[in-house]
Formats: sequence, C-alpha cells, structure tokens
Amino acid sequence: MYENKILIEDMEYIHKKLSESEIKKLENSTILITGCAGFLGYYFLHYFVNYAEELGLKRIIGLDNFMIREPLWLKQLEDKCKILEIYKFDIITSDINEILDSDKVDIVIHMASIASPTFYRKYPIETLDANIWGMRRLFDFYKDKYLKGFLFFSSSEIYGDPDKDNIPTDEEYNGNVSCIGPRACYDESKRFGETMCYLFSQQYNIPVRIARPFNNFGPGMSLEDKRVPADFAKAVFEGKNIEIYSDGTPTRTFCYITDAIAGYLKVLLYSRFDYFNIGQDSPEISMIDLAKIYADKSKEIFDTEVKVLFSPAPEKDYLTNNPNRRCPKINKAVKLLNYNPEISVEEGVERFLKFIKYNKGIL
Repeated sequence: MYENKILIEDMEYIHKKLSESEIKKLENSTILITGCAGFLGYYFLHYFVNYAEELGLKRIIGLDNFMIREPLWLKQLEDKCKILEIYKFDIITSDINEILDSDKVDIVIHMASIASPTFYRKYPIETLDANIWGMRRLFDFYKDKYLKGFLFFSSSEIYGDPDKDNIPTDEEYNGNVSCIGPRACYDESKRFGETMCYLFSQQYNIPVRIARPFNNFGPGMSLEDKRVPADFAKAVFEGKNIEIYSDGTPTRTFCYITDAIAGYLKVLLYSRFDYFNIGQDSPEISMIDLAKIYADKSKEIFDTEVKVLFSPAPEKDYLTNNPNRRCPKINKAVKLLNYNPEISVEEGVERFLKFIKYNKGIL
C-alpha cells in the first residue's frame, strides 16, 4: 500500500499546497479526528502520518464507531506509525474522557457523520445525532480548554436544491432545503451543526471553522460507498456496464480528493471563525458526461469496454429531494485562503481508477 505511486504523489501535492505559516501552526500538535475510518479520514490520516515528522506532530488520535465498515488500511497505518492511535468510539454516547490525555488535544477535526445518502437514509437518527449531539459533546468538553483549531465538516447539502439564480452558489445563500423527507436527517443536522459552531465560537471563543464540501471523489472511497463516483468506479473495476439511476441530466462539479484535503487544512488553519465552500467551480457536468469519462478511462486503464446504461433506481427514495444542480462559488476561499484547486475531473478519475487497479479494489 505504501509504495502506491498515486498515494505518494497525492500526499506530496497536498503538502505543497500549504504555506510555511500554515505548516507552522500544526507544529507540536495533538490532532483528534472523529469519523477517521471514512473516505476523508483515509487522506487526512495518511497525510498526517507521512508528514508527522516534518509537521512536528506529537500525537494523532482517530475515533470511529465502525458502523459502516472497519477498513483494512486503518490497522496497517496504525502499525506503521508510533504516534497514531485508533479507538472504537461512538461520538454520540462514548465519553471523551475515556481517551487518555484527550484534554491535551490541540486540534479537533469533526467529521463523524454518514455522508452517503444510501446509508444515511438507512441510519437517519444516527446521522442526525452525530452531527448534533456528537458535536455538542465535543464542544462541552473543549469549551474551557485551549485549542488551536476546530474544523466542522458541514456539506454543500445545506443549500438544498438552489434555484437557477443561485447557481453557482456562494456561502451567503440561505438554501432551499426540505426539513421533512429522506435527506433531511443529513441536510438539516448539518445546518443546525453550523448554528452550533457559530454560537460556541461566539460564547466560548472556540476557534471553530466550517468547511462545506462539494462532491469530493478519489482514492480512499470505498467501492461500496454508494455515491456516484464510487458506483462508476466499482462498475469499471468489475468490468461491468455503468448504470445511471436518473435521466442523466443532473449536474455537479467534482473535486479530486487532494484539492479537497488541501482546502480543508487551509480552512482549519484560518485565523478566525468563518465558513467556506471547498470544491471545484468548473466544469459543471452531467451524470452522463461523468459516466462517459469513466468509460473512456476504463478502456485506457483496464483495457475494458463498458457501456453507459439507464436503470431503475435501486431505492424508492433514491431521487427524492435530490438537487438538480450543484456548483459552488469558491471566490471566498480563493481570496482568503489562497485556495487553488487544479486537478481536472478527467485527471482525477484517471488517478482514482489507477489507484483501485493497484490496490485490487481493496481498502
């Protein structure tokens, strides 16, 4: 795993995106990451482990309840790194005091939440509780302790289904969100989570920053994730036809994982409370266009011909309240964070497929 050329190059790319002053802020830090076993956790932990010495990190703590899966890579990474500790921990019910010296944590990255619609429709209460009660427990524990930074992972889903006048969407758009329905557990808990971030920042001076991800994809995504980039990758890896469960016209921008992680680190290390869209602002492409990119790369990387087919959705609520378009304005992050995503969707898909070919689809 650790000789994987894609992964090594991606870690180098992320590191080069950080300024000297941003790197300096991580020095002598103990970092706590909730939801560490997920897609984003894969890259956060690999980055912190591979650059621990250069960053001057003291300790890396990963927490996860492993409700969806306990990936193989997590144990491998823990065995590799002396300062990495992984705990089975339920952010909703477990006591943070159970973690040795948890009061000495400098940086908290809170991303303990189910993000795949298939799974949060299956576990709606757990999804809501992680974003609300899980974070409230963290805030109550750390509100009277010193922290360098607290990063909350919100979502572009807080915007719901914007009207055409709010595409591309900036951070000040208040959203068009249904509070009742199969997606509400995720959308509304992220919205309420942001309110909590604002209040605890104001009242207790917790150094909270908010990231709003827009359609990340790439290595570290489980092929069983059930989101479109993973579904398409799974089909290609297995040599099967790509299936689209809509009419193929909904559009998105897609952000490769390295550009996303670099952006999240910049949000974390920003100097004051704020909230940022993190993603690619162009091109905005349809599901059909994305499927064709995967099909083209399948021929190039796996030497297999796959077709793009339209199929009935596997779940009755698959398309309920599904936004028709998703495209961010990232001017704020560009100006204040020097955020500069550069990996195209074509290059990102290529890197993703090469990665799963090397790893035989196993994570």
